[in-house]
Amino acid sequence: MNAPGPAAHTPEPTLQAAGVTEFRAGMVLRVTRAASPQFVQPIFFRLIKVREDWITYHGWVWLHGYQLDARGEAVAQRSIFVQPAGLIVRATPVPATRPARRPTPPRPAARARQGKKSIDRQV
Repeated sequence: MNAPGPAAHTPEPTLQAAGVTEFRAGMVLRVTRAASPQFVQPIFFRLIKVREDWITYHGWVWLHGYQLDARGEAVAQRSIFVQPAGLIVRATPVPATRPARRPTPPRPAARARQGKKSIDRQV
């Protein structure tokens, strides 16, 4: 049997009960095999919009959004065909990891003497 990978050591996120009744842009969903047979390996998905213009079977929807990695960063933009009853809503949002901000250099002091000659002291 293979040893578990690094993803096995990350704590399981807090999830709400299965089944989505209302979709909102930005919500993070855990998509499992209960939502669609193609998701043998569950993924996290950040919703952009529901594709209401695409025809579906009763009880199924097309969702457009981003597949997320273990850190919550978008790795692929995709549309998925799922049953809302099988989706799991993530209760706490994935922390948006942003690149560290570079400290801004201090601005030079206002040039109050602009236009005036500076006097050099001579000893």
